[in-house]
Amino acid sequence: MIRFAQYTVPLSAFRVTLAAVALAGLAAAQEHVSFPTQDGGLVYADVYGKDDRGVILAHGGRFNKESWAKQARALADAGFRALAINFRGYGESRGPGQSDIFTAPLHFDVLAAVRYLRKIGAKTVSVVGGSMGGGAAADASIAAGSGEIDRLVLLAALPNAPPEKLKGRKLFIVARDDADGAGPRLPRIRAQYEKAPEPKELIIVDGSAHAQFLFQTDQGERVMREILRFLFAP
Repeated sequence: MIRFAQYTVPLSAFRVTLAAVALAGLAAAQEHVSFPTQDGGLVYADVYGKDDRGVILAHGGRFNKESWAKQARALADAGFRALAINFRGYGESRGPGQSDIFTAPLHFDVLAAVRYLRKIGAKTVSVVGGSMGGGAAADASIAAGSGEIDRLVLLAALPNAPPEKLKGRKLFIVARDDADGAGPRLPRIRAQYEKAPEPKELIIVDGSAHAQFLFQTDQGERVMREILRFLFAP
């Protein structure tokens, strides 16, 4: 499914979304936690909310766990337990390969977060990743066991491994005019989207903002609504 500027949201989900946006900012990070990775690293993260539906927030290269605060609070207010992580090499988080963040095995950090949430009682775990963090989330989905990651949101992100191996429900979001030194990102993301197995969605929004920068634009509220709709969908 590919959708552009027009979209529909079930009334019940829309009401929940509006409530989440209205309440965003009321809940602070409730806890600062850390947990080990399978390759000997240590990930630090912030927890928002207490529900048994977990959502991991994986930041892009120019961001950190604090950059997700507004979205994490909206998720917590909507009934999720949000876990915003710092990748190895950011803040206190550390692990093998952190000296070159773009070749480091960041998917181990995401997998560690997934398993941490499962250990503390999460019945479902989804991952939202922006750019670099989206690539790590996608790779974690491929490496994860069956059912470990239920849903995957990729903000202007591509898996480093073959997209045919992605698991679970998938939502790709990208700005129409987002580009880097290699040119527009949309054609590359669309090509990866086409190879990914169902169920999947591709949403193209207006503008040129990249990944988490979308939240700083007039498309930010829509992107958050789409994420909540996707997470609530049966």
